[in-house]
Amino acid sequence: MKKYCFGVDVGGTTVKIGFLKTDGTMLDKWEIKTNTENAGELILEDICKALDEKLAEAEIGFEEIEGVGIGLPGPVLSDGTVLKCVNLGWGVFNVEEKMSQMFHGVKIKAGNDANVAALGENWKGGGKNYHDIVMITLGTGVGGGVIIDNKILTGYNGGAGEIGHMHMNDQETEVCGCGKKGCLEQYASATGVVRLAKRFMEKDKNTKMTELGDEITAKDVFDLAKEGDAGAEAVVCQMADYLGRAMSHIAAVVNPQAFIIGGGVSKAGQYLIDAVKSTYQKTCFSACSEAKVHLAELGNDAGMYGAAALVVGE
Repeated sequence: MKKYCFGVDVGGTTVKIGFLKTDGTMLDKWEIKTNTENAGELILEDICKALDEKLAEAEIGFEEIEGVGIGLPGPVLSDGTVLKCVNLGWGVFNVEEKMSQMFHGVKIKAGNDANVAALGENWKGGGKNYHDIVMITLGTGVGGGVIIDNKILTGYNGGAGEIGHMHMNDQETEVCGCGKKGCLEQYASATGVVRLAKRFMEKDKNTKMTELGDEITAKDVFDLAKEGDAGAEAVVCQMADYLGRAMSHIAAVVNPQAFIIGGGVSKAGQYLIDAVKSTYQKTCFSACSEAKVHLAELGNDAGMYGAAALVVGE
């Protein structure tokens, strides 16, 4: 194993780059703009240029680099083929082969960004004490990643871990972003919590949530719940019920040692964890009841650590 590696997390707006030792020590991190012009044809070139500049600055040769891991916002097959990254403008091609050719023949490993973030939490974050985890990211949507034996479970065509689109409610009338109705994302994401809060307020005005009206956020709901507002508590309970049941379904398939909860909604902290654990314990299969539930620890750095882990774990 060589001494250094890079972890690259490609987003639609910026590319986060981490320069690490192969033991997981982060030496430096920075961002560059994601240039999506001309179907994103310059993105890999810009990344390689940034890596070369860092090596020159550190006076380190590329022959000392174990490899470069890269997390991408789209499905990635096990051989490094990306199946369209819409936010980048990319079509279908093998990103590992192309980037290796551009960066001195150095080993490149690619993965879906949510899966890679899960791997990062597994390596150096909230899941570092386990080898089988499920990462759940509660942000604008609900993302996820499944790690079995310290490796990403991608599925046949990269669809494993898309837990936000588990069907949870036959009675739902609104359409999810995926085109279906009743997905977990419609209840457990930040926007989902707001949706539940607005539905509650339509039926019951006896809550401080009404003072915020249409401007209410998921953070507001959790803050009011922690203060003892009965309406907000009811909304959190409803959200946690959906999430806890979804986790029990997931556990019956992959039986993880732990669930790691991240994303903006996870800033509600232990209050959220306790609410979700309560439902999970009531609904999970007995053999899965020992699964722990922890908060994610790496925040926006998870993708960089996980991308590096793609290379180090080879």
